[in-house]
Amino acid sequence: VNSSDTRSSMMRVLCVLALASAIEAAGLGAMPNLRLRGGSKFSAMPASVKPGVLYGDAVKDLLQHAKDNCYAIPAVNCVTSSSINQVLEAAKKFNSPVMIQFSNGGSQFYAGKTIASPADTLQGCVLGAIAGALHVKQMAEHYGVPVVLHTDHCAKKLLPWFDGMLDADEKHFKEHGTPLFSSHMLDLSEEPHDENIATCTKYLERMAKIHCLLEMEIGITGGEEDGVNNEDVKTEDLYSKPEEVMQVVEAFSKVPNAMYTIAAAFGNVHGVYKSGNVKLSPEILGQAQAYIKEKTGSTEDKPVFFVFHGGSGSEKDKITEALKYGVVKMNIDTDIQVLYMSIYTHKHKHVYKHMCTVTTTSKSALSQSVKVQMS
Repeated sequence: VNSSDTRSSMMRVLCVLALASAIEAAGLGAMPNLRLRGGSKFSAMPASVKPGVLYGDAVKDLLQHAKDNCYAIPAVNCVTSSSINQVLEAAKKFNSPVMIQFSNGGSQFYAGKTIASPADTLQGCVLGAIAGALHVKQMAEHYGVPVVLHTDHCAKKLLPWFDGMLDADEKHFKEHGTPLFSSHMLDLSEEPHDENIATCTKYLERMAKIHCLLEMEIGITGGEEDGVNNEDVKTEDLYSKPEEVMQVVEAFSKVPNAMYTIAAAFGNVHGVYKSGNVKLSPEILGQAQAYIKEKTGSTEDKPVFFVFHGGSGSEKDKITEALKYGVVKMNIDTDIQVLYMSIYTHKHKHVYKHMCTVTTTSKSALSQSVKVQMS
């Protein structure tokens, strides 16, 4: 058995299945005039949304289109160039825009474990994220897929990672007129609410100057994600209040040219859980939209772009309801991880064992070779 070919084939199938499920759940399958079976024309999309990485107004136009038409863009965490390619392949197959995102841990993996990440710079994580971004930029247009290039949860302790990527964005903007990444996420939900908003506002001021979108989180998404553990939080903390969302809108509205999305908590939990084990309350998002429309005098019924974290195991009717209330992005990381491991450990045990043997043998042989060449 050629384990490399098998692994690649299985991952492609996996990404197609996962993305197909996400597209259906996120409402893209029901979009009028949006062809989802091959080809590279997005006839229902705004003119600014074209194959390749999207920036600035094109990102905002895509999210507005999603909000207006009640669908969400599937967001997939990638950790290798091959996983990026396979997500692009799946998106092309279903003729869907997609978000490719990198977590802090995934960025370190992309760089390689031997690339150091001192706490004051997290340089390995920065380099890995940049390397992944450059690969996406190189390939997305050739796959004929519109891509939002994003980075996932960044807690306070990971801000050096965020700073390093933003430095790269500003350098890229100076040289090419666009940031490197389409958007970044700050997750300071562990911090006091006022500090969360103040820190995010400070970064948003910097990002707005280079047309880069900020995703921020309020309330608490349960479970564990990239070292942020909220498994034992109080139940009431899993639900954001309209007044809290309004505080974000008020602060961010003072930033010229600001583009942002809000990951508000409505019972979401990261990780694996059975359908019905978590009480999702998407109506909270609807209440927030109505409250903000009233307070700001907005002409839109849904003035805020919301993000759905912790969607694995969610009931389809709850997802559909969330889309009605302005959710424009839905993360599907856990579904992909679980399905990937399930394929290897249950259906292809002989391949999995062979891979482990080859990996162990290769490491041993490489180490021996290095020792020989250095002696």
